[in-house]
Amino acid sequence: MTARVFIPRDAAALSVGADAVAEAVAVEAARRGVSLDIVRTGSRGLLWLEPLVEVAAADDPRHAFGPVAPEDVPRLFDAGFPAPDADDPLALGPTEAIPYLRDQTRLTFARCGAVDPLSLEDYRAHGGGDGVARALTMTPAEICQAVTDSGLRGRGGAGFPAGIKWDTVRQAPGAPKYIACNADEGDSGTFADRMILEGDPFLLIEGMAIAALATGATEGFIYLRSEYPHARDTLRAALRIAEEQGWLGERIHGSDHTFRIHLRLGAGSYVCGEETAMLESLEGRRGQVRAKPPLPAHEGLFGKPTVVNNVLTLCAAPFVLAHGAEAYAAHGVGRSQGTQPFQLAGNIRRGGLVEAPFGITLRTLIEDFGGGTRSGRPVRAVQVGGPLGAYLPTDALDVPATYEALAEAGAMLGHGGIVVFDDTVDMAAMARFAMEFCAIESCGKCTPCRIGSQRGVEVIDRIVARRDREANRALLEDLCMVMTDGSLCAMGGLTPLPVQSALRHFPEDFHRQAAAE
Repeated sequence: MTARVFIPRDAAALSVGADAVAEAVAVEAARRGVSLDIVRTGSRGLLWLEPLVEVAAADDPRHAFGPVAPEDVPRLFDAGFPAPDADDPLALGPTEAIPYLRDQTRLTFARCGAVDPLSLEDYRAHGGGDGVARALTMTPAEICQAVTDSGLRGRGGAGFPAGIKWDTVRQAPGAPKYIACNADEGDSGTFADRMILEGDPFLLIEGMAIAALATGATEGFIYLRSEYPHARDTLRAALRIAEEQGWLGERIHGSDHTFRIHLRLGAGSYVCGEETAMLESLEGRRGQVRAKPPLPAHEGLFGKPTVVNNVLTLCAAPFVLAHGAEAYAAHGVGRSQGTQPFQLAGNIRRGGLVEAPFGITLRTLIEDFGGGTRSGRPVRAVQVGGPLGAYLPTDALDVPATYEALAEAGAMLGHGGIVVFDDTVDMAAMARFAMEFCAIESCGKCTPCRIGSQRGVEVIDRIVARRDREANRALLEDLCMVMTDGSLCAMGGLTPLPVQSALRHFPEDFHRQAAAE
């Protein structure tokens, strides 16, 4: 019987030699006359184990080996590979039993790393398509209500209820209507969108089709960051296959509905992660934020009603429709319902993706899943929610990871990125970085963001240099207030969050030069 060998072609795995490992396995199998079928998958998200190689015979559970280098391959074959019980130090046992994966609740990422990303047959065999099939039996209002009842909220940062947004577009006058997927994943420490797009692209296509059925939209756009070439290639191929198979185009899935998806690439602007700046870019203009109202749900792309959701929001919808709103809402706590894909990055021993119900603590994510710092030194600070997120000290690690609890702690969930720093970090430098990042990435439309961020860098430099420290600290607080209250979008409005959190929790770092003198 031919064994199946699964090797990721996800960008993270490719960056550490997955292609070379796949070639080495094929060459070694041919040399030994071993029959096997190599399947290139997405990543499971256990990034410290990449390249992770899995083997299975027929329907047997997969067994994992990793991290595998090309030079390990001959020794693996000597030990019995591709037999699942090959006796080698890289053998990890059944993949699903690895604690990092076993202890997750994978709803959105259930297929990621398990299927051939460009096989609709594989997608269907693992439950794909059930959500849109269910949606086709429902009215648009019923679809919107199911998404509302599930508690699904936007996974891009604001956390607005997805069902309410969809229903607003459904009821809005005007045609055509659009679904715009924000795949401009630019936050530091985040990679969940990329993993889905490279490992399970038909899930996004299905989610967008469900949104189209709910709202009456006939066209969709995926706005993908240009720095994701592997995701671009996979998406292009998946969109072509979906149209050939009747999942997109005229009469999708045999219905009377027409829905097409267009892929568009960004141009490296961080601010285009903001929904209205993204719409401006999609329309061929410079990516600058729009004043609101009107909201995109009323006047969005080309002035028409538009659903703007990010990848993770749209990819959660198929589970909601396939299994019911109650099944999704059963996870999480309070108003933070369902699961959130958390991404562990920075100075972390076991970096990767963890999908878990809302309510898990930051300490559990960092210590139990992440294994603490890679350096072995104590954790000193954690930034949650990207470069505009707050820096939290270790005494805040027991805060539950929910929209409400993090907001109460002066932080935000954002896209679920968690960046860990050990005790060697200079938090004054990190505060300066936040202001400098804003100065570089600002679209320039509003004065508080454009000028305030530049002045912020200068003021922090004066504080650290001991120049009128108290007066400049008061000036910095005033500047942060103006940026928060006066900026048109979250770029300038949230930049003060990491700055003020660094000042509040790590004031000693702004006096280090004085101590050294």
